[in-house]
Amino acid sequence: MMKRQLLTACAVPAFVLALAHPAHAQDAPAAAPTEAAEAATQDEDPSQDISRDIVITAQGRAQALADVPIAVSAISGENLLLSGANDIRQLNQLAPSLLVSSTGSEANGSARIRGIGTVGDNPGLESSVVTFIDGVYRSRSGIGLNELGEIDRIEVLRGPQGTLGGRNSSAGLISIHSKKPEFTLSGSGEANYGNYDFVRLAGTITGPISQTVAARLDGVFVQRDGFYNDPANNTQINDRDRYFVRGQLLYQPTTDIDVRLIGDYSKRDENCCAATYVDRSVNQSIGNLNNPATPLTTGLPNGNNIINVLTALGQNPAAFNQGYSRNVSVTPGRDYSSGSEDWGISGQIDWRFGDISLTSITAYRTYYNAQGSDTDYGTPDLLYNAGGDGNSRLFKTFTQELRLQGSLFDDKLDWLVGGFFLDEKIRVNSNLRFGTQYGRFAACRIVSGGGLAGLYSPTGTGCLSPTGRAVIGGQVPGAPSPFGAAGPTVLAAFDRLDGISDRGSIVDVYRQDTRSFAAFTHNIVHVTDTVDLTLGLRYTDERKRFSADFTNDNTACVANQQALTPFLANPGLAPIAGAILGLSCQGNSTSELNGVSINDQRNESEFTGTAVLSWKATEDLLLYGSYTRGYKAGGFNLDRSSLKLPIQTLASLGGAQALVGNLQFDPETVNSYEIGAKYATGPFTLAVAAFRQEFKNFQLNTFDGTVFIVENVNGCTESLNGGDRDQSKFAAAPNFSPTASATGACGAGNLGYGVLAQGVELEAQMVPIRDLRIAAGLTYADTTFRDNLVGNDSGAPLNQALRKLPGQNLSNAPQIVATSSVAWTPDLGSSGLSGLFYIDGRLTDDFNTGSDLFPQKMQDSFLLVNARFGVRGPDQRWAVEIWAQNLLDQDNAQVAFNSPFQEGATTAAFQDPQYPGGRQIFSQFLAEPRTYGLTLRGSF
Repeated sequence: MMKRQLLTACAVPAFVLALAHPAHAQDAPAAAPTEAAEAATQDEDPSQDISRDIVITAQGRAQALADVPIAVSAISGENLLLSGANDIRQLNQLAPSLLVSSTGSEANGSARIRGIGTVGDNPGLESSVVTFIDGVYRSRSGIGLNELGEIDRIEVLRGPQGTLGGRNSSAGLISIHSKKPEFTLSGSGEANYGNYDFVRLAGTITGPISQTVAARLDGVFVQRDGFYNDPANNTQINDRDRYFVRGQLLYQPTTDIDVRLIGDYSKRDENCCAATYVDRSVNQSIGNLNNPATPLTTGLPNGNNIINVLTALGQNPAAFNQGYSRNVSVTPGRDYSSGSEDWGISGQIDWRFGDISLTSITAYRTYYNAQGSDTDYGTPDLLYNAGGDGNSRLFKTFTQELRLQGSLFDDKLDWLVGGFFLDEKIRVNSNLRFGTQYGRFAACRIVSGGGLAGLYSPTGTGCLSPTGRAVIGGQVPGAPSPFGAAGPTVLAAFDRLDGISDRGSIVDVYRQDTRSFAAFTHNIVHVTDTVDLTLGLRYTDERKRFSADFTNDNTACVANQQALTPFLANPGLAPIAGAILGLSCQGNSTSELNGVSINDQRNESEFTGTAVLSWKATEDLLLYGSYTRGYKAGGFNLDRSSLKLPIQTLASLGGAQALVGNLQFDPETVNSYEIGAKYATGPFTLAVAAFRQEFKNFQLNTFDGTVFIVENVNGCTESLNGGDRDQSKFAAAPNFSPTASATGACGAGNLGYGVLAQGVELEAQMVPIRDLRIAAGLTYADTTFRDNLVGNDSGAPLNQALRKLPGQNLSNAPQIVATSSVAWTPDLGSSGLSGLFYIDGRLTDDFNTGSDLFPQKMQDSFLLVNARFGVRGPDQRWAVEIWAQNLLDQDNAQVAFNSPFQEGATTAAFQDPQYPGGRQIFSQFLAEPRTYGLTLRGSF
């Protein structure tokens, strides 16, 4: 509470004083694409109405930002240069309602607006916040985590976008517009050097080829050392090694026809992404989870037996308590090698004939990413992806958008109709395998965590001492096996579990083909000179086809299922049988899947739309209220772990094809209500929006330490009496109970939305004197789950791994965020030189970084500050600048997660609210440290 009060106290003065990011000047792509931008970058006169220079196309038309009745943040290319933003993740400093983060791969970036986004890195889930670059849909937000080249402007549309062209989005949209070719010869270049041996070279040249054709060429090259140190392999992780090139042609045969062709290619060859353990100095809720159990047989309530196991297998104990140190634990010989290629071509035609305009955007894109990983994020060899084509994802996307717009009835109706077609093919290869020490680790996890702890020996077969083996096998005279006549069978099962070494998927192949068509209309009725009614409607028809081919050489799973499955019906033997089976077949890694293929198809259609009533109360004041229905398509969980429970066999359930429906999830829908005001006069603008968004079938992806869980989350209007907060649905090994009853179901007539986002956003911009630009942003967003949750729209119980969700804020959804910056560019004497003084900041409230909301994943409030200072030559033909990102070297985590398989004894912990995840170890992906450097710029 103290931190929140402090944050609020800091945020309110920051807003009142308007110390925020600079005025977001824009240009108009449909009309005069460079004129507004040129005006926006000139020195502002205090009497000038800066809002009239901010032109956006959020409604498919070139409009002044102050006249658009929706919540949108607009960021100019100049502001991107000032902030040092090179990819969409760095937009966080400039848009308080936006948060972009990445996890286990740079390909897995996730954008959130108002606390809503797609969680995790499952490629089967589409983005709640979609990304467009030059009007072309990018399949996943992570694809935008790359160099962008010369950018004209970025528009961040907040709230669902369910009417206009392109792909549906349930939470928002990021629209990036690169600079167009120009008919005047010009060029620019820059060279950057910074710490971590950072080198960035960028250049652009544009000019005429003929009287009707202009061209532009952009290029970027980046290298940087990693900021994680891997001593085991003498290398660095999270480095940069990438380049980007984009070529454009603009053909203007008449004043009414523009044809723009764009081709781009980018390549990355990097090592990403490592993680460190979360300790008590980072998060006090860790408590004693990183302490060994001493002695093992009696110390479980005061320590964690899994720490004993990991250190016995080679983990450095210091790694569990190293705070924000960037020394990482990696298995010798494993790596995080990552390579990606992203390329595409697009063509846009804008044809104006009379009062009607036709826009056509045709595009084809291919994105490929291959990723290696030491997936357990520790020294023992427990889980890995070999990388290369065996662990990769490929997106091939064709899109076609057509828009026709004009006016009728003496300009009383501004109409727009259009259509959008998408054909996307996804191919995902996975070679996730148990490491060479997994079997010993799994056996030790069971033996050390309960009544068998006295028999624990990490150097013995099955992690059992010689005496222990004799006791379990019933070979000690006068000392019957604790498992009775089943003792020899249990001992043999331990040995098979212990023998799992370098087993799992050889290459699993997942395919998803999407065909989507949408027809839409978006119309503005000018009811009076000051009152407008906007009505939009969209119909989307979606078809997805799924297939998968599995390979697997983990025979221990099948052998132990045959031996131990009969014991699951025996209350005395069920716990040990469930524990061994769960770890033998974790994530459905079983040779029973070897050579098995499955396929499925889903079809859906949805109407979405919007209605906005706006009133220009005065020349300077716009008031509006709106309703929007948004939608995000359903699909398939591209992960075998959701087919069945590990203790079940395919044969007993009718085969893999009979279970394919378990991989489906339903579309996400949202009803959004918003009221707002935009005030713009002279050198000052202020925008205020209050919103309420109700999400049904919210798509949630969670890693519970063993498998990925994808569920649709809904709310129940009746009390579930705590049934959504208990352990009853899927009890996890080693506490498996076959008699556990499922609670927390909801009657179909009582279902409602499961997630509610509501709050207020404020943005202000000001030019109080010449050469000084100030602006501010403040977002309060209360984005929470309902108190009573169910797992789908049939009212099924919520998965027990999500028992912390009811009534809590969503992950990565801080309630309060304030952004602030100041840019001052004074003249230096009469020689034409000018100075640059720029600083921005983002102050973020506490939030939980894990989608299961365990308290060990909380991130305290923090402040990020960027700064840039320099000298510019006459007409800004050259510049010398020094800069720093994360100037205060603020340590913080992007995402914390359950360390894979690293869960210790849980029986006592389940009764302890301090440890809702059991005696689990947690890891985290850290944000970047402080970086600083020097930039040289030149232009002609």
